[in-house]
Formats: sequence, structure tokens, C-alpha cells
Amino acid sequence: MKNFLLLISLSLIFKIGFACQCPLTALNTTETNKYDIIFKGKINKVKIDGVKSIAIFTIEELYKGVISQNFEVYFNNEDVCKFDMRMGDEWIIYTNYYQINNSKLDFCSRSRYFIKNSKEDFFTETTGTSYEEELRYLQTKLGLHKIATNNSNKVENRNIIPNTSQFIITLLFSLAGMVFFIWLVGKFLKK
Repeated sequence: MKNFLLLISLSLIFKIGFACQCPLTALNTTETNKYDIIFKGKINKVKIDGVKSIAIFTIEELYKGVISQNFEVYFNNEDVCKFDMRMGDEWIIYTNYYQINNSKLDFCSRSRYFIKNSKEDFFTETTGTSYEEELRYLQTKLGLHKIATNNSNKVENRNIIPNTSQFIITLLFSLAGMVFFIWLVGKFLKK
């Protein structure tokens, strides 16, 4: 029994100890091709809601993808391995589309935030590339792309559930249309 408890304890310690380690990747074309969206931006709003928390970025430079000036990035605030998303922080985000006008942040992506003191920048230590070097690489290899204009006709309005009166009116018109169709088919098939 002692060995069993020891084995379970060691496996939990091992999982917790190595849970937030991601494979090291080099900054190259193969790495940037993994992502749909790459941009530099500042967080202008953070909405904490557990696993569906949102950071709204104001895009400063777009290197890959088609996104608007204000872009939502979902993240899991309850995850053991998470980024600390704070208003005003500048980030380089590598992500993939989650829905049409937002994305989901993966802890093991190359996403990183700007740390003023370069000696404290742990991203430089783990990736071997400083924040400025990464920006220069993205600007020269991927180039700057045009940021899409905000569209007032958003997709989010398409799936609104109708209220009771709208539902009844739609149902009545549907029933009237079906009765008319059955009458019309019956009239032509009898001949």
C-alpha cells in the first residue's frame, strides 16, 4: 500500500512539476506557418470569466491573418499554465482562429509579452530571441499587413433567438405557407 501511495504521489508531483513546460521551437518559417494570426498589440480590456476569459487587443502591427483593429483573444484563466493578461501590456500574439472574429490563446504558442528589463525577460532565455529581435524578424520575413476595418454588420447578430411574439408570427406564416402549398399541389394533381 505504501508503494502504491508513493507511486501516485510521485506521478502527481511529476505532472505538476512539468505541466507548464512546452517544447522549444526556433523562430522560422515552419514555426510561423503553424499560426493563422500573428500580431503585436496592447491589451485594452480584460474580462475574467474562468475558462472563457477574454483579452481585447488593440492591434498595432499585423504580420499574418485578417483581423480588425480591436481583436478578442480567449484564454483559460483557471488553467495552471496560463499567461497573466493585464490591461496595458504589449504582446506579440501567435494564435489560430477560434471563431470568425476572435482566437484562442495556447500557452505553448510563441506568444510573449514585452518585459522592460531585458535581464528579467524569461522568454529570451527560453527561446533564444529577444523581443526586439522577434519583432524585426516578423517585420522583415512576414511584413506588415493591413488591419481590416471594423464591420458594423457583425456575425454575432445572426443567431439571436426570437422573442415570443416574433416566434408566433413566424410559426403562423410558416403554417399558412404549408397549407397554401398543400392546397396548390392538391389542385394540380387532381387534374
